[in-house]
Amino acid sequence: MIKRALISVYNKDGILEMARFLIDRKVEIISTGGTYRYLKENNIPVTEVSEITGFKEILDGRVKTLHPKIHAGILAIRDNKEHMEIISDENINTIDMVIVNLYPFFEKVNEDIEFEEKVEFIDIGGPTMLRAAAKNFQDVIVLTDNKDYIEVMRQIDEYEDVNYITKRRLAAKVFNLMSAYDAAVAEFLFEDNTRLKDKAFPHYLSVSYEKKLDLRYGENPHQNAAYYVSTTGKGAMKDFKQLNGKELSYNNIKDMDIAWKVVCEFEEAACCAVKHNTPCGVAIDDTIKGAYVKAYECDPVSIFGGIVAFNKKVDKTVAEELVKIFLEIVIAPEFDDEALEILKSKKNLRIILCDVKPQDKYEVASVDGGILIQTVDDKLINDFKVVTNVEPDEKYLKDMIFGMKVVKYVKSNAIVVVKDGKAAGIAGGQVNRIWPAIQAMDRAKDGCVLASDAFFPFRDIVEEANKYGIKAIIQPGGSINDKDSIDACNEFGIPMVFTGIRHFKH
Repeated sequence: MIKRALISVYNKDGILEMARFLIDRKVEIISTGGTYRYLKENNIPVTEVSEITGFKEILDGRVKTLHPKIHAGILAIRDNKEHMEIISDENINTIDMVIVNLYPFFEKVNEDIEFEEKVEFIDIGGPTMLRAAAKNFQDVIVLTDNKDYIEVMRQIDEYEDVNYITKRRLAAKVFNLMSAYDAAVAEFLFEDNTRLKDKAFPHYLSVSYEKKLDLRYGENPHQNAAYYVSTTGKGAMKDFKQLNGKELSYNNIKDMDIAWKVVCEFEEAACCAVKHNTPCGVAIDDTIKGAYVKAYECDPVSIFGGIVAFNKKVDKTVAEELVKIFLEIVIAPEFDDEALEILKSKKNLRIILCDVKPQDKYEVASVDGGILIQTVDDKLINDFKVVTNVEPDEKYLKDMIFGMKVVKYVKSNAIVVVKDGKAAGIAGGQVNRIWPAIQAMDRAKDGCVLASDAFFPFRDIVEEANKYGIKAIIQPGGSINDKDSIDACNEFGIPMVFTGIRHFKH
């Protein structure tokens, strides 16, 4: 039987209905600060916490519920005779329901406000009450999500209490929330702290993510999946808007991420087509339509059913080209009205508005029993060094930079062949370097520049490049056999540049 409920909520949605429900069932309501005033204003009988504790609220509200008469009332185990005798001797009443939600730290940490102001949104009393109630869930109903109010009211109506399974689930939701809340606070305090810069990876990895979507399935139909987004900071794949089409899938989101990251590498109008998490066409041009046409020409077969991203506004001329083939997704920072009308004629085509540049500082991969974490690959070139007798001309230099920007997003061993701002041949994901080199050059036919994510341990790729008419090569360098590939380039008159940095993507 529920006799007493403590209510302290920042988000007041649904709380009046819940409070009236409790009053109708003769439950005494205890409350604090703003919640107390809100209930009073709405003619709900309520007792202020300070009347229970005999201690007024102090320190601008920082201390109000942190008191033995509150926490003993929550934590006392009802079936423990000693517990019940102690609280009786201390004139403490049990609290049978705790309804608390927290200061909106998740929202405020992302706002443009001062550090000290954000600190004030770190809740102390709320989490303490929630943890206490969740620990003693057998005896205390704990609510932190207003979506649970209706089910709890239904069970109380039918059974005068809430069943064990529901109480345990509600308690689990508390600790689930608190782990994310604490992780967000920790991330906020670690961030930009100069004294901690040598501690890039804290001893405990705590992450704070909130479920955004339940997905139909994972990579394959027999795998379950959901999509979570970070509670702190912005992110391209967090803040996009879907304007049209079917719901997104697990694979869609992974592919969108790669396609968007590729086009964001460029200032020029750029287009990237992705299939199976690998770029199959990338190009830059003076116009977005030109970039798309060139990207399409890279691989007209693989782009079918793929994802296409742009870094500039999509207009009518581009939309008219896009609807000529089957695509899963089109991503851009802006669409004009005519383009949207054309694209929406394909009712299943997912149209994604994305205007946030990639924000992540870390990449995470799971292994059985653990996770790997690393900083993102946010560099392109360490030392642009011509190592051959012949230097590349300006045209080749531009294609070299373009090629390295694409190479970063192709699975190792990555080879990208470029001509005039277009990835004419892309290959990777092989167990050796010569196979993707031949694949990329064979597809390109008349490519000019070959870019590689890693050094050449032998001269064989240079020899193949010469057969295919490659005019310049860019690669990291760093092999003990660098001299062999340099000598081969000099022999064939092919200029080669070392970047001093590799871009493995496994």
